[in-house]
Amino acid sequence: MFGIQDLGVFIAAGFMLNLMPGPDSLLIMTRSATQGWRAGSAAALGIGAGTFVHIFAAALGLSAVLSTSATAFTVVKLIGAAYILWMAVGLLRSKRREQTPAAAPALPALPYRKIFAQGFLTNVLNPKVALFFLAFVPQFIGADAPNKALAFIVLGCIFNINGMLYCHLLALFTAQASARLKLPAGASLWLNRATGGLFVWLGVKLALAKQS
Repeated sequence: MFGIQDLGVFIAAGFMLNLMPGPDSLLIMTRSATQGWRAGSAAALGIGAGTFVHIFAAALGLSAVLSTSATAFTVVKLIGAAYILWMAVGLLRSKRREQTPAAAPALPALPYRKIFAQGFLTNVLNPKVALFFLAFVPQFIGADAPNKALAFIVLGCIFNINGMLYCHLLALFTAQASARLKLPAGASLWLNRATGGLFVWLGVKLALAKQS
């Protein structure tokens, strides 16, 4: 449907990526720990809104590229595959980092609308998010898709909705624990390596498909 391929792999990869700690997760956990799960959810909604901006902007950019050349989509996928393999190398080479037991710094309470704005700006101003979508999502769109921009938006929305569900659960669990939740250092290391291995598989799969 829509020319989307390997949807199950896409969802699984998105789930693993959402588990990896980052600035979005840190904001959600910190706000949940200091103001409760509603504050964490407000941050999660802001992050999701920022992600939608990246999704639609990337889809528009993809449409512009496709209108220039019929082979441009293949070029976009190959460049994206190279970027994914580059990320995979970094993840596979990641080393264990010991985490200090220091508590999260206390933050002043803010209205939910300002927390939403924090989440939105944290995400929408991060250029790595836009680069990730342009590299990752096209790998799951067939070259014969009737409307590649629409397929991009559908996949982006699936990724974002699943991510927001995870973020809301993270907010709830963090608030219940009244502390920042962190993966053990060893678990974080193996999560990075597992995600890196998945990215290697995606890059190789694309290369083999182009040779057939």
